[in-house]
Amino acid sequence: MIKYIIKRIVNYIVMLFVAVSMTYFLASAFMSPRSMYMMRHPIPPEASIDRQLTAANINDKTPVIQRYFTWLKNIFTQWNWGLAPDQSPVGPQIASRAASSVQLVTLATILGILLGVSIGVYTAIRQYQWQDRVLNSVATFLLVIPAAVMALLVVLAAIQINTASGTRIFYVTGLHSYQGSNPWLYFVDTLQHLILPTISMTIPGAVGYHLTQRTYLLDTINADYVRTARAKGLTLNKAIRRHALRTSLIPTAQSVAFSIASVFTGAVISESIYAVNGLGKYFVTAITMNDINGSVAIAAFSGVCTLVGALLADLFSVWLDPRIKLS
Repeated sequence: MIKYIIKRIVNYIVMLFVAVSMTYFLASAFMSPRSMYMMRHPIPPEASIDRQLTAANINDKTPVIQRYFTWLKNIFTQWNWGLAPDQSPVGPQIASRAASSVQLVTLATILGILLGVSIGVYTAIRQYQWQDRVLNSVATFLLVIPAAVMALLVVLAAIQINTASGTRIFYVTGLHSYQGSNPWLYFVDTLQHLILPTISMTIPGAVGYHLTQRTYLLDTINADYVRTARAKGLTLNKAIRRHALRTSLIPTAQSVAFSIASVFTGAVISESIYAVNGLGKYFVTAITMNDINGSVAIAAFSGVCTLVGALLADLFSVWLDPRIKLS
């Protein structure tokens, strides 16, 4: 297995290098950092614009291949991902925004997986019974509600609760507001800020995992090896737990592994509604502001997360089903 992992990592490094390099050339071709200066009033002198663009290595008057090799050299020798058009460093911005996205999304992702898979298994075992029909109807209703509408409904409910109680139980914006040194008060403050976004993101995630896990398990229940197990005397529940469940969890585990990228890149809608400066919001801003270095750095970071998820998906599959061999 170690040999397989090393081989995959080497392949992933090559793939990531090619993909990020292509992203750099595409971003350089379609983004125009100079236009951000031309929209200012008054327009800065051209010499001043050139100096700032050259300092950030995004001057369109410099050949793109020269800019590319300068960009690569800075990364490999200094781990410097460049500057934005406003001369702010890209690397520290991404690090701080990624940390905010992790705080915002991680708990919701974990809860969504646990609740969704549990409900999916529960309803699959009780196919066409009233529990299955009720939970599937609720899931279908929640599935069609847009993420922005779901978040706004959660915010409105929280505001009503705060008003009715006469105190602030839930915070709507930000991740922290406590400035003291008491760890318990810091924890409570963080919890008050995270409850609303966690609820608004857990519900869609749980609904998705519920419906997919139910489908996977129902397909597996009808497999020949499960029927053979039942013919040998196992009850339906035991046959599902010992044989069907592990196999049906493989596609769900792969989906979970690939969701690692979304944990770090954040949720743009939730970050906007709850005023969290996460990586997803930064990505949109980078594209809007024609920030070549920022956009490429985020694409590279997302690529790393996706490839890590791909490797974990393979390892999860082998762990869940020993019949699968890594080669």
